[in-house]
Amino acid sequence: MAKKTRQPAAKSSQTDAYIKDAGVVVEQSITETLEVNYMPYAMSVIISRALPEIDGFKPAHRKLLYTMYKMGLLTGARTKSANVVGQTMRLNPHGDAAIYETMVRLARGNEALLHPYVDSKGNFGKAYSRDMAYAASRYTEVKLEKIAAELFRDIDKNTIDMVPNYDNTMLEPSLFPTTFPSVLVNANVGIAVSMASAICPFNLAEVCETTIALLRNPAHDVAETLKGPDFPGGGTIIHNQDELQKIYDTGRGSVRVRARYSFDKTENCIEITQIPPTTTVEVIMDKIIDLIKQNKIKEIADIRDETDLNGLKLAIEIKRAVDPDKLMQKLFKMTPLEDTYSCNFNVLIDGTPRVLGARDLLLEWIQFRQGCVTRRVRFDLDKRKEKLHLLQGLSKILIDIDKAIRIVRETEEETEVVPNLMIGFGIDEVQAEYVAEIKLRHLNREYILNRLEEIRQLEMDIAEMEDILQSPKKINKIIIEELREVIKKYGQPRRSLFVYPADLEEYEEEETAADYPVNVFVTAEGYFKKITPQSLRMSSVQKLKDGDSVVIQQEVSNRCELLFFTDKAQVYKARLADFAETKASLMGEYLPSRLGFDEGEKLVGSVITPDYTGEMLFFFENGKVSRVPLSAYATKTNRKKLQNAYSDKSPLVALFQQGEGAEYVLTSNQKRKLIFNPEMIAPKTTRDNQGVAVMTLKKNGRVESVALLTPETFVNPHRYRTKTLPAAGALLRQEDLGEQLTL
Repeated sequence: MAKKTRQPAAKSSQTDAYIKDAGVVVEQSITETLEVNYMPYAMSVIISRALPEIDGFKPAHRKLLYTMYKMGLLTGARTKSANVVGQTMRLNPHGDAAIYETMVRLARGNEALLHPYVDSKGNFGKAYSRDMAYAASRYTEVKLEKIAAELFRDIDKNTIDMVPNYDNTMLEPSLFPTTFPSVLVNANVGIAVSMASAICPFNLAEVCETTIALLRNPAHDVAETLKGPDFPGGGTIIHNQDELQKIYDTGRGSVRVRARYSFDKTENCIEITQIPPTTTVEVIMDKIIDLIKQNKIKEIADIRDETDLNGLKLAIEIKRAVDPDKLMQKLFKMTPLEDTYSCNFNVLIDGTPRVLGARDLLLEWIQFRQGCVTRRVRFDLDKRKEKLHLLQGLSKILIDIDKAIRIVRETEEETEVVPNLMIGFGIDEVQAEYVAEIKLRHLNREYILNRLEEIRQLEMDIAEMEDILQSPKKINKIIIEELREVIKKYGQPRRSLFVYPADLEEYEEEETAADYPVNVFVTAEGYFKKITPQSLRMSSVQKLKDGDSVVIQQEVSNRCELLFFTDKAQVYKARLADFAETKASLMGEYLPSRLGFDEGEKLVGSVITPDYTGEMLFFFENGKVSRVPLSAYATKTNRKKLQNAYSDKSPLVALFQQGEGAEYVLTSNQKRKLIFNPEMIAPKTTRDNQGVAVMTLKKNGRVESVALLTPETFVNPHRYRTKTLPAAGALLRQEDLGEQLTL
């Protein structure tokens, strides 16, 4: 397939080429179109927008923070956010809304970062709230946080490359020479083209200690010092060492985070004060309300968002006699109060996207920081060499100051002063220029001694710096000292605490329904009713669909469970307590709709059980009978549908819940009857077993019906019994015709 497109103009004389080729249409393959038109966009998104680099920042973050740094906002008072946004547009021409949104996330007021870089005043919204909007930039004020100084330290000492901005009117840093691994300290999420990044935050002190350990020993086990993620909103992390090790080694993995709560006994209220970083208060409330409407949670009386200036607070008022801890276990399982943070440490390294584990990422940062420190030391070394060069020229002049004064005094033209000093003392032009600019008041003994002492100090500093540049260990020592300083200044206790799986009380579906008697009615067409005995006494006439009839009528406990078998060898499970009470005068609930039957699927039998004890009997047309324990249908998980409920090799004639001592009458289409005692065959735990041959059938024979044997069924039942299986049964005698039970 090909796409028609305008032919691209030549690189030279582009204007003339466009005019010349105007209206010319050529064929271009799709692959070429993608390569020429789409790939540059994709690469721009990956490299210049969505993925963070080794300093921990995306270009939008870097442009904003550097603008604030150049505005002098590291010190002094705050300024209106609108001023910063306007200034940032010199570096980031993507509109004020995008720039301000970037600032909001970096601000302390938003609470999205573990260590915010922007000190804010005003409403900046909240990361944990979906609906709490931030104020406009003209109302809020900002400056840089103190920790931001670590991002710009020695940025003017050639520690990183400066590149032109978009219109080539000023320079901006390609990276920040950050003194700590900010890439792991603050969370960073980005979606590029065909790839994404999701870096979880870690505690600053732990990251710095791990980096120090790696500087001393590259083989250091990261897990010993890096305990795990530390989220700004706190929460409780369910400790999984294997998953954490996977994150440290590969950069991919997931972390389970739970909300933290307390219980106020006086108000009978659960107060949630910390939630997972992947959700919001509104999402949690919406989910809980939905569960209450679906009747899946009955223990909650009210739920309120009481978030205020003191921070997040979600209040859940519970009913009397409800265990708050058990309710929270249930909410952890059914709502985002427990959620998973998926990690994908995709970072740009030298312009190339790479997925690195926490360990490799720290090693890359160490290499980057070593380069920054080396460039800084070399910059300081060059400056000191320049200063020493000037003072060495001055020292030659100080040997004979009178001669220098005489040369200056006797020189007729000012432009000749420097050349004459160069000739008179054998110094170069730079040194002579420096000497010529010395004030007359400085030609005293104190000044001379101080300059000579300065020369000695500079020589010592230069020797030390040259030694540092020759020794990687000394560069590492400098980095370690800076990391120690960062820990001392900005380290803080963990916000996210750990809990081990062994200490967790996992939620299990418990029977919390009230225990009282109810009458259950199931019709042949699949309608279901749950009626209390009191209601049934008031009105016992059942309303049914035309042609429908009641096939099951039992008085049982409201705590029982229901099994509904269908003609597609499937069984649907439900709790009796989940059905609403109704009246005999109503039609009832239509089970295929309530339970989600497949299209065309019909109900063939129902079983009510309190504890899955007992057995099921399945009678098939081919004369076989399957005896299956009810426990085979019990599941640990709350599954609503089970396939292969019974064998589908032969059509099902009837199913029964085995009663103690009960016997059954099988009737074939060949007018034979057989009394069957289930004790004559052994049960099988496999639900879809084909059963045991019970009734022998002739050609084209089949079992037509099965009925429970009662004393009234036969005058002489022994005639229809057998001691061995399979058996053909016996023809019906005239004496039994009047008493025959017909279905």
